[in-house]
Amino acid sequence: MIKRDDGITLIEMLIAMVMFVLVIAAASAVFIPLLTQFKQQSKISETQIEGIIGLELLRRDIEHAGYGLPWNGLITYSESASNPFSLNDAPTGTPRAIISQNNVTTYSAPNNIFNGTDYLAIKAATAAGNYVAGKWTHLGVNGTKTWRPDRENINKKDDGTTNDNVRVIVISPGTTTATERTLVVDGTQFFTMYSNVTSTPWAPTDPTETRFVYGIDPDVDLRMPFNRSDYFVRRYDSSENNITPQRCAPNTGVLEKATVKHGDGGFAYLPVLDCVADFQVTFWLDTDNDGDIDWPPSDDICTLTAKELREQLKEVRVYIVAHEGQRDANYDFSGDNSRETLSAMEISGTDSRTITFTNLKTLVGNPDYKFYRWKVYTITVSTENLR
Repeated sequence: MIKRDDGITLIEMLIAMVMFVLVIAAASAVFIPLLTQFKQQSKISETQIEGIIGLELLRRDIEHAGYGLPWNGLITYSESASNPFSLNDAPTGTPRAIISQNNVTTYSAPNNIFNGTDYLAIKAATAAGNYVAGKWTHLGVNGTKTWRPDRENINKKDDGTTNDNVRVIVISPGTTTATERTLVVDGTQFFTMYSNVTSTPWAPTDPTETRFVYGIDPDVDLRMPFNRSDYFVRRYDSSENNITPQRCAPNTGVLEKATVKHGDGGFAYLPVLDCVADFQVTFWLDTDNDGDIDWPPSDDICTLTAKELREQLKEVRVYIVAHEGQRDANYDFSGDNSRETLSAMEISGTDSRTITFTNLKTLVGNPDYKFYRWKVYTITVSTENLR
């Protein structure tokens, strides 16, 4: 008998290969859109988390504007090495807790794409991000009050160790308008180390007087009796390196918190929100102190003094135009070319006004601007620490 070996014919093999290719193609047609959608949703979630954290930082700084600022007794001090938009109050001016430049027109290239955005400066003991900023204590003739838990004390580091060399300011509450919140000084020096705070002239000699000690910086001599952080949008650093993530739309930038360093007056940058196209701030004032906020809100408060800001400023609103996620060729923000901008409505009683933001088609380019999910982030903050 002859043994016969069965095999696969060439035609059968070709049919199997065609079927295999069809199955792979069908799977790819389903998998690739799912993968793209997953990537989009991941980036959108990333943006939302970033927005929650970063914008909470901005909200907190605005809410704490004015915290620990002296009102009287100022001597010579310096703010930043540069002087952006004349927002500095040095060398002896009473610091304005919050101040801004409306619709900047002087950014130099390549950051001049953000001309028309606002620039916001916030001054407070809490405005820096170090472990000392925001901590405070009472100071009487018997020394300072300690807190529980121990980590709340000014000289306690995050790791539990102690640093008695942290730089602090001392403020006397005063009894008259002329002495209210007076900065305690020693000759030409307006700060001291925490280890020295119980000595003359920082500690009071009157047992009925209680002063306040505010932590400012952990280890650098102070150039100003407060911390200062500026918020603005930029795309390029001083060396013209593009700092904007690649997923962002063309010509968008990063909203940054730039804290003035006490050592050299330069900035320490902290990114707050990516892919930003516009940044606008409005101020709600009560100029006649009748309890009713004026209409319309002010876009520019540069002419107000520190005292006027304390008395008149009741609320700050911030608007940020940015996009979620990354470019999506299947998404059309324009709605068939009918939309190029975003807007926000401000309402007070029966009064209202519309704020229209930058033209995205002009800024980003056409058709690129269509493929991003643009939105307006709105922050409304009552100014609780000015007074």
